[in-house]
Amino acid sequence: MKIGNVTISGYAALAPMAGVADRAFRELCMRFGASYCVSEMVSSKGISYSSKKSAELMEIGESERPCAVQLFGTEPEVMANAARFALQYRPEVIDINMGCPAPKIAGGGSGAALMKQPALCGEIIKAVANAVEIPVTVKIRSGFDEEHLNAVEIAQIAEENGAAAVTVHGRTRNQFYAPPVNYDIIRDVKNAVSIPVIANGDIVSAESAKFVYEYTGCDHIMVGRGALGNPWIFREINLYLKKGIILPPPDIDEKCGILLEHIGRLVQLKGERVGMREARKHAAYYLKGFKNAAKLRNKAFSMETLDDLKGLIQLIKG
Repeated sequence: MKIGNVTISGYAALAPMAGVADRAFRELCMRFGASYCVSEMVSSKGISYSSKKSAELMEIGESERPCAVQLFGTEPEVMANAARFALQYRPEVIDINMGCPAPKIAGGGSGAALMKQPALCGEIIKAVANAVEIPVTVKIRSGFDEEHLNAVEIAQIAEENGAAAVTVHGRTRNQFYAPPVNYDIIRDVKNAVSIPVIANGDIVSAESAKFVYEYTGCDHIMVGRGALGNPWIFREINLYLKKGIILPPPDIDEKCGILLEHIGRLVQLKGERVGMREARKHAAYYLKGFKNAAKLRNKAFSMETLDDLKGLIQLIKG
């Protein structure tokens, strides 16, 4: 697949996930074969106010490339200025968030709430596309609610206003992540536009990846929650779609080694105090399916140091 002039190799990208898909996790997923990745969403207003946190969210390491910086906001010119500012971090792509369902985002008119204002969506996309010379993509949902399934309309508006690709999560804003994904609407979007369409939602295995490709006819897929505590999913998807081979899951030793690598990098980037607090939720994801998982999670949520993590790993291994 090509997003504008950017060639994307592989079969599955890592979705942007606030509070989870930070540099440490993105680097790990890229090592396991993710085709590209997207930053945590960055506030365009935060950039305009010179927010240090916003700037940190846009930092990209060489091992993460190709990587997109994702922006959210409601004002076309503020979004355009944020996109220009983001260029100093050398992203390959700028992604516009028109799909986040979180109350603090959609409640302020950003994210998925923008789908209620198609004309404004067009203005934002056009302003950002005109502001930068790198490709601009848009991430949307099937609609804001079941009565307004307008992903096809928004995708067509995105194409008309200069977007190089569109990612569709097959649920409405009101559905968040609970009901089954509507893959029909992703297929409808694919049939309605000529730019690449990336399918997102409930891709949790190599088999589900293949199903989504075949059912929707999409150009690419994006894995979000299916990668949490499971970064090797990209390796599994690539091998299955390329050669039809199903890989067994990593054994306990490999899982523990990956967990230690992940959290070690997190601490390196953010310091032990912040890194270990953020590590707790990541460790909980890795522990899913382990014997005595509930007890191990309680231990994980009290971790303060890397030594605590090493102690947890000893408990896991028995």
